[in-house]
Amino acid sequence: MTPQTSENTPATLFKRLLAICYDLFLLIALLFTVGVMVAGIITFAINDGNAITDSHPAYAVYRIFMLILLFITGFLFYGWFWTHGGQSLGMRTWKLKLVSADDKPVSWKQALIRYITALISWGSFALGFLWGLFNKEKKTWHDMASDTVLLQLDKT
Repeated sequence: MTPQTSENTPATLFKRLLAICYDLFLLIALLFTVGVMVAGIITFAINDGNAITDSHPAYAVYRIFMLILLFITGFLFYGWFWTHGGQSLGMRTWKLKLVSADDKPVSWKQALIRYITALISWGSFALGFLWGLFNKEKKTWHDMASDTVLLQLDKT
């Protein structure tokens, strides 16, 4: 069941994309900061301050570790906003709010499912997002998988 009132309707694809663009500025800065700090620490810890290139024996492990770290950082960024009020800064700007379909706060489990499914949605040429154009409730793949609803709040 979707919690809706006359003031709260499902968010449109356009508003979703605008909020994502806003959030990407913050997320990219955060990923850059975390990546540079951790890369610097690892470089000095295991390679005496020299760059870890593809000829280094730990190169593959280093790359995998960095990808996992950036994945977790992105999840913590969105997960914290979604579980603490349901609004990232981009969502707040465009008056969007994420709620659980049962009208309870979004749980960390729902946030994780939503995050992973949203990545799959993007990875499939945004088909998961475009799905919302054809769904009568405007739900995307990650809305359906996580049992959440992204609402357009009343203008007031």
